Amino acid sequence: MSYKTLLFTNEDGIATLTFNRPEKLNALNAETMAEVAAVLDQTAQNPEIRVLLMTGQGRAFIAGADINVFLKFDPLAARQFADAGQVVASKLEQLPIPVVACVNGFALGGGCEMAMACDIIYASEEARFGQPEINLGIIPGFGGTQRLARLVGKGLAKELCLTGRIIDAAEARTIGLAARVFPAASFMEECLKVARGLAAKGRLSLRAVKQTIDRGFDLDLKNACALEADAFALCFASPDAKEGAAAFLEKRQPRFL
Repeated sequence: MSYKTLLFTNEDGIATLTFNRPEKLNALNAETMAEVAAVLDQTAQNPEIRVLLMTGQGRAFIAGADINVFLKFDPLAARQFADAGQVVASKLEQLPIPVVACVNGFALGGGCEMAMACDIIYASEEARFGQPEINLGIIPGFGGTQRLARLVGKGLAKELCLTGRIIDAAEARTIGLAARVFPAASFMEECLKVARGLAAKGRLSLRAVKQTIDRGFDLDLKNACALEADAFALCFASPDAKEGAAAFLEKRQPRFL
């Protein structure tokens, strides 16, 4: 299937979604969000895809929303736009496979929000992050105030959203927004190296890790640990658990389903 604002490939169990409006720094509009939603639905239904990478063409991951559309918004249109962005973010979180945001450049506004909905954020040394909506007289609308606070803490999230300050990759790594920073020249190869490692792991255990962390995050510790114990036990419903133990004892690489 072809898309107007995206590129989508799938090779060896690793799918790559590339935002492809480089002349607009991959700014989000309604068409782009509809296409992303379609790609995510397609990915969720494809058992051959084990990992999804998201990145951007050109100098940006996503430099924010397409500001041109804001001039036509009334409150109802603005709410519909926010709802569309939040649907896409929720689809990212709910995918049963790991989703890695490969932030190659600007990830501002909606771009930062899309990255935060992924499971892991890797940043090129040229990446820049921020929620600068305050400079337009508005606030984040795709979940930015909420996910940022959960990732970096309430105080720092308020500082970034209230000032609109843009931070570099090194600071994003320091505050816990980005997991790792890679050199720009080898950035996508480093991301693919991690993706290959993830694709070789057991599908059930990957899904269990993702869901247990997400679902347990807002629970008290006792109930969250009970959730983990249940997920641990369910892993043994898959042949992968025995294969992993056997491979370890036999000093060979496991062959997971």
